[in-house]
Amino acid sequence: MCGMAKIKSGITASAAGAHTTRKEKLLSAALDMFGRYGFDGASTRQLAESAGVNLQAIPYYFAGKEGLYLATADYLAEMIGAHVGGMRQTIGARMAELAVSGESMAPEEARAFLTQMAETMITLFVSKTSESWARFIIREQMEPTEAFGRVYEGIMRPMIEIVRRLIATVLSEDPASEHVRLRTLSFVGSILVFRVAHAAVLAQMEWKQISPDEGAVLRKHAAELVAVLEPAKGVAS
Repeated sequence: MCGMAKIKSGITASAAGAHTTRKEKLLSAALDMFGRYGFDGASTRQLAESAGVNLQAIPYYFAGKEGLYLATADYLAEMIGAHVGGMRQTIGARMAELAVSGESMAPEEARAFLTQMAETMITLFVSKTSESWARFIIREQMEPTEAFGRVYEGIMRPMIEIVRRLIATVLSEDPASEHVRLRTLSFVGSILVFRVAHAAVLAQMEWKQISPDEGAVLRKHAAELVAVLEPAKGVAS
């Protein structure tokens, strides 16, 4: 009986692993296909063929194409979170610690955190990994659906709000102010441009690709974006 139980357990684990693999293949393929062709342009047959799974896998795992699309948005948020989640938790824990003690973060510490975030983000955004992410997000920025809300709430808003609080500390301003919100969006945009305008960046910089050497240049640039953050003259906080 013990031997039979082990065999059954092994079969169950194998089946569960197969299910997980098929779902991940579908999500990975969907992220690329939806990003390239949009929701309407990517057929369920194309999605299944790209993932290398049976067409019936889509309704089985996601109840249909729309369910797969929304699950892809959640998957994207998880993928980005896996790259920046540790840094986000570290900074969040430090902010919570200061809040409990009634202390304020020093501008120098805020700059150090911002530099870490900027260098991490720019490295991630110029990598091959983020190509499919960018296509999906840009489509949702142009014509937002429920999927945008999931990506925004899942990863974009938490990251932007941390950046906003750090920038407010550097500028000695209210993080809820319109001015700080605008400065934050400009800061984030100055990093995102290296992905969303990737071809223009290569052409303007006269680079064939972004190799480790070019990556080092961009990380230095990201640090400079933080270094030049100063209160705007003549602008009330």
